[in-house]
Amino acid sequence: MPKILLVDSNQLIKILGRQGFKVIRQKGSHVILINDEKTRIVIPMHPGKDLKPGLTRAIIREAGISREKFLKLLKEK
Repeated sequence: MPKILLVDSNQLIKILGRQGFKVIRQKGSHVILINDEKTRIVIPMHPGKDLKPGLTRAIIREAGISREKFLKLLKEK
């Protein structure tokens, strides 16, 4: 199984946006996204820092995206 590398918060928000998630608000350094099924995802936005693989895995698991699909979407940009 391929490893998930460091991902920028903005990249992850764009990928989730293509999967039907919309940014509903931002409070401080956290962006909150929601989709039609009312699944809520919180992504930390810290300038100059990437999301670590463990956090990225947890976020895509909450979003219901497989690792392979996530890596495919990441390559598409």
